[in-house]
Amino acid sequence: MSASASPVPAVGIDFGTTNSVVARTAGDGAVDLAEFAAPGQTGSVFRSALCFWQEDAVRGGLAHEAGPWAIAEFLGFPQGSRFIQSFKSVAASTTFEHAQIFTKRLRFEDLGRTFLEHLTAHAGDTLRNLPERIVVGRPVRYVGARPDPALAATRYGAMFAGLGREIHYVYEPLGAAYSFASRLTDPATLLVADFGGGTSDFSIVRVEAPDAPRRCVPLASAGVGIAGDRFDFRIMDQLVLPLLGKGGTYRSFDKVLEIPPGHFADFSDWSRLALMRNKRTLDQLAKLRHAATDPAAIDRMIAVVEQELGYGLYEAIGAVKRALSSQAHASFTFEGEGLSVTAEVSRADFERWIAPDLAELERGVDRVLARAGLAADNIDHVFVTGGSSLIPAVRQLFERRFGESRIASGDELTSIAHGLALIGSAPDLAEWTVEEVEEA
Repeated sequence: MSASASPVPAVGIDFGTTNSVVARTAGDGAVDLAEFAAPGQTGSVFRSALCFWQEDAVRGGLAHEAGPWAIAEFLGFPQGSRFIQSFKSVAASTTFEHAQIFTKRLRFEDLGRTFLEHLTAHAGDTLRNLPERIVVGRPVRYVGARPDPALAATRYGAMFAGLGREIHYVYEPLGAAYSFASRLTDPATLLVADFGGGTSDFSIVRVEAPDAPRRCVPLASAGVGIAGDRFDFRIMDQLVLPLLGKGGTYRSFDKVLEIPPGHFADFSDWSRLALMRNKRTLDQLAKLRHAATDPAAIDRMIAVVEQELGYGLYEAIGAVKRALSSQAHASFTFEGEGLSVTAEVSRADFERWIAPDLAELERGVDRVLARAGLAADNIDHVFVTGGSSLIPAVRQLFERRFGESRIASGDELTSIAHGLALIGSAPDLAEWTVEEVEEA
């Protein structure tokens, strides 16, 4: 952020695991967020989701939509469509080769280009006549036990090539830092904690006075491959899966054995759960139901898979998670064809389930401070952003380390795109782009 040079037009794209946001500067320093006139409501947040269905009149026989339109299509015709969400989470996965969508095999970049095609179309004027500068956010650390950043870079490159512009990549928390820095009037050292759907990333930036030649200087970044989706799965694993048979038993000849946990592995993230509806899986579950000591629980599991109820199930989990951010107890209720489950959950339960994840987040904060050569007392402001920043236990982690008075929040879903657009319009863009990879 330089005070001495005029800004240039740029577009910032926050391609998120759960949501995506697009911002644009026109060269006057002002930032406009793309608005999407989605079914039900207009807003600046575009769900990172795809829906496919077969249609003979469409070239290739495969029709598709994205964002809230994808959700509407899926809810209108669930048994005849395939719904894909959180596909960003496989960007750095060497084990993911393609998604089987009816008779077609779609690679990550195929899914990404299809998603961008619809995002661009629904964004209206914001993505028409694109400027030369396109800035895309990327995680500091990708999701997965052994993510391959080079593979993710290749896939991102293929995905965004269709925009026809040179793409500049910037760490996502640096976008949020740049956005927050535009509010400050005095020099400060700023720590940003960005909690997305798949990753939690941290950056430290030195902010100089508004008239300084270099307003912002990035000092260090670090990341953890866990965030909102992991918290959702903790609820799925601890609260919901026991109702679907996890921890139960089955009969094998004269023995009673525990149901193998592998039957529930694909519930760990949405992109895998959405693909479970196939003959092989359903045949395996039918055999399990026949042998189970509690066949009703397996019936519920089969209903989730066969009726493709995963979307609604995860929506109900997300609703409970949000409720526990403002109240001490919440009710989990979900009903679908062939399935009805109800359970009570407390905030204390939820915090116990995510305790290992909170410890990982704290280690991420330790790493970014160490890389910057700073102690907690050297940080003047802490900006927490992203949906999971609203979880009380997450916020308390930072309050304990830095003190409540230094914590700020707001624009939880749009600050990254806003900052990426500002970075793109600045003359020192090259100082913010990143090519190096995050080490575990």
